[in-house]
Amino acid sequence: MSALPKGWESALSGEFKKPYYAQLYKSIKSEYSTKVVYPPSDEIFTAFNLTDLDDVKVLILGQDPYHEPGQAHGLSFSVKPGIQIPPSLLNIYKELQDELGTYIPNNGYLTKWANQGVLMLNTVLTVRAHNANSHKGMGWEEFTDAAIKALNELDKPVVYMLWGSPAQKKASMLNNKKQLVLKAPHPSPLSSYRGFFGCNHFIKCNEFLKANGLVEIDWQIENI
Repeated sequence: MSALPKGWESALSGEFKKPYYAQLYKSIKSEYSTKVVYPPSDEIFTAFNLTDLDDVKVLILGQDPYHEPGQAHGLSFSVKPGIQIPPSLLNIYKELQDELGTYIPNNGYLTKWANQGVLMLNTVLTVRAHNANSHKGMGWEEFTDAAIKALNELDKPVVYMLWGSPAQKKASMLNNKKQLVLKAPHPSPLSSYRGFFGCNHFIKCNEFLKANGLVEIDWQIENI
């Protein structure tokens, strides 16, 4: 596991000293040495490394990493260039197209969003190959909850996009009056037609950022 940038390091350093994290570290180290685990170990903290705490404008919360080869690289919903766009991300692109007129790109590489202040965090940061939710309950949830609490304590506007019931459960942690919580069904093919399509989260997000004097997110991912 790589080091964190200074904002996150300051906010989360206390977690590294807690008993749950010691056990988590031990468990994850064992998993990487005996099983195929995603993302690569040096990419576990990619979301934090690309978007430091003070730079966060938006949180998009996923569940756990993609579990097929070459997909996961530490950003929720994102895949590296050359990897087929997963169905949930394709639905995100369709919603963006409907809201903002963006085109659907030929890749799912979302680092452009991260570099603008969009924290793309999964509640669980690792997964065993071909086995969704296989690292659920190991301790990552406590660690990522601490990150969400750190965002809630910031004295600045932040937009939370909580898609699907697991993400929406985090809303109870969010009570900062300067921040905006948006909820919708998950963009997966199973639930996207229940209200993800038409949620207008990207428009609402940019309107909120603009109203608070912040630069809006350029959501267009370009073709490679």
